[in-house]
Amino acid sequence: MDKGIYCLIFENPTCTIGIGALGPVPFPAGWHIYIGSALGSGGLARLFRHVTLSRGKDRTPTWHVDYLSTNNHFVLRYTIHAVKDNRFECRLAEALGGPGIPRFGCSDCTCPSHLLSRRTDPNQEILSAFRGLGLVPVTKTIISP
Repeated sequence: MDKGIYCLIFENPTCTIGIGALGPVPFPAGWHIYIGSALGSGGLARLFRHVTLSRGKDRTPTWHVDYLSTNNHFVLRYTIHAVKDNRFECRLAEALGGPGIPRFGCSDCTCPSHLLSRRTDPNQEILSAFRGLGLVPVTKTIISP
């Protein structure tokens, strides 16, 4: 099973959502980039789980990002991933920078956030950041239900 790094790119209106132990979190309208790793035994199959959640299949939230995937305000528009055997999510979060949701998705590191906000579609910015880290990005468009 291939391992790697991935981004989930959501579009959403202004809203507030309860995110597990983080509690109610306000989200600005626009686009949100979640940066995650798929280095465990399932590898990039984790990405398929996120897509499945966004389509309303398994609706039980486990991680912070699951609360977005299972919320009707957040629409998963596309994913970008790269095959890699070592950790790159913190480097990618730093390379993208910008505003984010504090402490979101980064309980196992010292990053301020692994969920970044943008006003417009960040596709080209993310592709450029992947390439800048020597990663070969693969984009998958998600067809909304």
